[in-house]
Amino acid sequence: MNSSAPKASRKWPCGSFGRTRAAMVTVVALLALAAQTEPAAARRHPQNFWGDLFGQSRLGTNRPKLRRAAARAISPVPLSPVPLPKPRPAQAPAIAPEKPAAGKQLPAGTDKPAEQAAPAPPPPSACRLALTDAIAIAPSIPDIKGPGDCGGGDLVRLEAVVLPDKRRVSVKPAAILRCTMATAIADWIRTDVVPQAESFGSVISDLDNFDSFDCRGRNGVVGALLSEHGRANALDVHAFGSANGRSITLTDRTLPRELRESVLHSACARFSTVLGPGADWYHEDHIHLDLMERHNNYKICQWNVWDPLPQIAPLLPAERPDEAPPRKVAAKSDADKSDAAKPDAAKSESAKSESAKSESAKSESAKPDAGKSGASGPSAAESKLPAKPATKKRRHNRRF
Repeated sequence: MNSSAPKASRKWPCGSFGRTRAAMVTVVALLALAAQTEPAAARRHPQNFWGDLFGQSRLGTNRPKLRRAAARAISPVPLSPVPLPKPRPAQAPAIAPEKPAAGKQLPAGTDKPAEQAAPAPPPPSACRLALTDAIAIAPSIPDIKGPGDCGGGDLVRLEAVVLPDKRRVSVKPAAILRCTMATAIADWIRTDVVPQAESFGSVISDLDNFDSFDCRGRNGVVGALLSEHGRANALDVHAFGSANGRSITLTDRTLPRELRESVLHSACARFSTVLGPGADWYHEDHIHLDLMERHNNYKICQWNVWDPLPQIAPLLPAERPDEAPPRKVAAKSDADKSDAAKPDAAKSESAKSESAKSESAKSESAKPDAGKSGASGPSAAESKLPAKPATKKRRHNRRF
């Protein structure tokens, strides 16, 4: 049997067109079969090409509708409203708010209890009760906390010290101090300073406050130990003002030494630290007072009461002005001339006596030479030489 390719057209007279037609009929039959087997749910919903492209499901658009339908199927009857409680009667006692436990925070949006929002102030201390208006005008101020260890509690603003005769010694400017320090200052002024100043004829009217509360290191040095000024436990006194307007500066050398020494002894007896001139160059113009607590109540009192500086006369006299008249020289009288001649006569007499002594010494020295010449005989050259004058021996220096 001959089945070569050139003779194939003899067996199938339709050729290539017949083969193409048969393939198309096969594809149409397959599409019809697939349309018949598609489920009913897929035919009801249109095809979502964009959803298939991005991976979305065909039923994604109808999910909210399905959820609402399921909810209606579960609870077809609407729920009845919940009854509210009866209102509280007006005569009922008020309910105190509950305090949260320690370390427990209140939920956000709730109001804080009244006790937590405005805590009750602590009761006044014994020092505060003793520092009355009859001793000092010192109103209390809130506690100071920070920065660091600065600040303290039981603080007052010392504005004036009230004397026993109701006069006041103003503190300018007002000093912020602890109550104990303010009490010590008030007692010192009332008991010691004012009576001592009055004994020297001065009436104290105000106190010059150089520095009180100041959060800083000692002597104002950055990084140094905290000063007692940072704890409101120190006061720097520059001077006291008197009623006649005179300033009594405690470091003034012209001030009576007795007054400065009496103030020094009284301050060192009351305060634990007293620094003034001679302690260091930071305290040359004021007196530092504080109540620092140390071991065994150790105190520091460094204040040198210096004597007044000497009055030094000028080295050269003032120049004579050009318009001054010429100086007149008085003529010497006969008496002045005779007085002036007396020293000259005395000098001449002393010269004569010295010459006589020298001649006698020469004659004595020539006697031994004459004896020697008789034995051996002096030469002609030696006899012609002049005799040497006698010289005095120099005394050696005996200083060690």
